[in-house]
Amino acid sequence: MASVVDVLYTDLCIRHVDLDHAWNQERHRTQDFSCASSSSSSRVLVLRRGAPFRVTLLLKGRPFNPHTDTLVVKALLGRLNVTMPVTFSDKGSPSQWRAYFDPQQGLNPQSPSVFICSPAVAPVGIYGLQMFLSTPRRRRRKRYSICNFTLLCNPWCPEDSVFLPAVDQREEYILNDSGMLYMGTPTNMSTRPWSFDQFEPDILESCLNLLQVSPQHIRNSGEDCLQRSDPVYISRVVSAMSMHTHIRLLTHFMRCCFCVVPLQINCEDDRGVLKGNWSGDYKQGVHPSTWTGSGDILRRWAKTGFHPVMYGQCWVFAAVMCTVMRVLGIPCRVVTNFNSAHDTNGNQVIEEFYSETGMKLHLSKDSIWNFHVWVECWMTRPDLGSDMDGWQVLDPTPQERSGGVFCCGPAPVVGIRDRRIDLLYDVPFVYAEVNADVHTVVVRQGQVLSYTTDTERVGCLVCTKAVGVPRPQDITGDYKDVRIPDALHMSRSSAMSADSTTRRSSAKGLSVSLSLDSARPIAGEDVCFTVTVTNRETVAKVILEHVNAQAKEYNHSPSDTFWEEHSIISLEPLEVKVLRHQMSPGQYEDVVGDSVINLAVVLKDEASLEYTLASEEFNISIPPQLTIQVPDEGSVGLLKKHTAIVTFTNTFSVPVSGVLTLFGAGLLQNKIQFRMPPLQPGTQEQKHIPFTPRLAGSRMLQATVSLQKDGSVVRGFKMVFVHRHVVS
Repeated sequence: MASVVDVLYTDLCIRHVDLDHAWNQERHRTQDFSCASSSSSSRVLVLRRGAPFRVTLLLKGRPFNPHTDTLVVKALLGRLNVTMPVTFSDKGSPSQWRAYFDPQQGLNPQSPSVFICSPAVAPVGIYGLQMFLSTPRRRRRKRYSICNFTLLCNPWCPEDSVFLPAVDQREEYILNDSGMLYMGTPTNMSTRPWSFDQFEPDILESCLNLLQVSPQHIRNSGEDCLQRSDPVYISRVVSAMSMHTHIRLLTHFMRCCFCVVPLQINCEDDRGVLKGNWSGDYKQGVHPSTWTGSGDILRRWAKTGFHPVMYGQCWVFAAVMCTVMRVLGIPCRVVTNFNSAHDTNGNQVIEEFYSETGMKLHLSKDSIWNFHVWVECWMTRPDLGSDMDGWQVLDPTPQERSGGVFCCGPAPVVGIRDRRIDLLYDVPFVYAEVNADVHTVVVRQGQVLSYTTDTERVGCLVCTKAVGVPRPQDITGDYKDVRIPDALHMSRSSAMSADSTTRRSSAKGLSVSLSLDSARPIAGEDVCFTVTVTNRETVAKVILEHVNAQAKEYNHSPSDTFWEEHSIISLEPLEVKVLRHQMSPGQYEDVVGDSVINLAVVLKDEASLEYTLASEEFNISIPPQLTIQVPDEGSVGLLKKHTAIVTFTNTFSVPVSGVLTLFGAGLLQNKIQFRMPPLQPGTQEQKHIPFTPRLAGSRMLQATVSLQKDGSVVRGFKMVFVHRHVVS
C-alpha cells in the first residue's frame, strides 16, 4: 500500500483513454461506419453534432482530486479550436461546446468518464481532441493528444438545421444505402437500382476529402471550416464538386445536338469527382450507364489523387451527391423530373422545330430532356425565412453558372411551387425546368407553317423513391400548384399507370391525335399506334400524312429518321378517320435500350396549305431477364452464411454471352464475377452465390450482365432484410 508521502509526491497523468466506440456510435447512429473498417484498431470515432459522446480516462500515479486538479478539453478543426473546462454539471448553452464528468455515475477518481457535447451548429469535419491536465506540482498543463473524430450533421437533433421529425424518413434519407433511380419516359418509366455505399470502406474518408480539396477550402481554409456549420453552404460546395468544373475556368459551350453542354478547358487544377460526357464516345473511360453505385466512383476519384472520374451524366452526378450528403448527415433523396426543360434565355418558353415531314430539327438552344435527375436535401433556410424550410433542390449537373460557379441550388421546393423567383438560389431556373411552356413550330426553309403551345408537357411527372419500398412516389404537387388545372392531375396519374398515351393538336380546319396502343412497348413486339384525323369543316379535304420516327438520347435532339410512312387521305365533311400504323421489331431493333423514339405526324391540307402536327416520345422496354432469389430469406441473419440464386434468361433472338457480376453493400465484401458461355435463345444460366451479411437492416443485392454483343447491361436486384438476431 502506498504511503501518505508517496501519494503526495506522486504526480498524476493520463495513461490511456477508452473512446468506447460501440457505446458512442450506437447513440450517434453511426455504428455502420465502423463496420466499414477492416479492424477495430483502425476505427474512426464518427459522431453527430448536438449530442454528447463519452471518453473514459485511465489515470496513473494517484487518483484525480477535483479540489486541486483541473481538466480542460480542446477540440480543433483545421486552424479553428475551442477550449472547455471539464465541469461537474451537464447544464450549459446548447450553442456552445461543453465538457463534464459523468452526471449519472459521478466522478471515479481512478478512471473518470468525461462527456463532451458539441453544439448543433458545429462545423462538419475531422476534429482533433486534446486534453490538458493541471496539478499543483506541475507549473504547466500537460497536453495529451487523445484522438481524431469525425463530426457530422444530426437530423435526430431538434436544434440542428437538418432535423427531420419523421423516423421512417430518417431511416430512408440518411441510413438507407440503396435506392432507385427513375429514367425513361413518364408513361414508360424504367427503374435502375443504385447502391449509395455510404457505409462501405473508404467512402466516409472520400466524402470528407471532397470538402478538403474544394476550391473554397484551398482559397481560405479557416473561413471554409467556419462555414461548414451551414448545410446551405455545404450543399453548394458538394454540388459544385460533384462535376469536373472550376470557378476560375475559361468556359465555352459545345452544341451537342439539341442540348447545350458545358465544355471546360485548362482543367488541370480541377478536382471535381466526375467528368461529364454526352458525346457517345466513352473510350477513355466508363460508359455512364455502366455505373451501379457510388462506391466505385468515389474510391477511384480518391485513389487517383482526386482526378475526375470518366464519365458521368445527370443520374450519376445526382446519385453520387446523394451519397455524399447522406454521409455528411444531411437528409437527401434523388428526384427525377420527366420532360425537364432547359430554358437558355430565361423566358419560360421552350421552342421545338419540325420539318413539314415530321422530322425534328436542331434549330434551338432550348432543350427538353426526357428526364433529368437532381437531388433534394432537407434543411431550414434562415437566410430566406422559415416558410422556405424543408426540401431544397440541388442539381450537380452543370447547366448554368450560379454565383460564378457551375452549381444549382439549394432552391426551396415550396419557393419553386409558389414561383418565388426573387429567392436564392436558382429558383427561376428550376421553375422553368418543371413549368416552361412548349412552343412547337413546323417550318420549311425558314417559313413558319404552323405554331402550337403545350402548357402541360414540361414537368408532367416529378418522382422519387417512396419511403421504405422500392417504388416511385409522385411528388409533382410539391413543385406545381395542384389547385390550378385538373388536367395536370390527370396527366400525372396517367404517367404513373397508363396503358396508352395520346398527344393531340388542332388547327382551324383539322385536328389530329397520335395514340400509342400501349404506353409500354415491349422489345420483340410490334409497336402499334393510331393517328386520328378530324375534319372540322363542312367541306371535303385531301390530306397528306407524314409519319416520322427518330431515335434520341434522353438529353439530345433526335438523330436522322430511321422509319417513316407517307399517305394521301380523303376526308368527307366533318369526318373522323382513324389511321393505323405499326413498326416491326426489325425496323426498330437498333434503337432498343436506353434510346428514346421521337414519333411525329404532320398533316397538310392540300387546299388550304394548313399544317397540323402531333408528336410523342416513348421508349421500348426489355423484358426482365435477370432474377435473384434468396431461399428461406426470412432467416437471413447478421454474420451468417446464406446463398443467393441468380438466373439469367436469354430473351433475345440470337445467342448471347457476357459477364455476370453480383454485388451488394453490407452483404458481399467484394464483387463476384463470372464469364458466361454463349447462351442460345430461350436458355438460362444459373449461379449459386454465397454471401455473409455484415450490416443489419434492409440491403440490396444487385446483379448485372454486361452483354458482349453490344456492350449493353441487363440489371436485376433483390431487397434482402438482414436480422440482427435470428431466432432458430
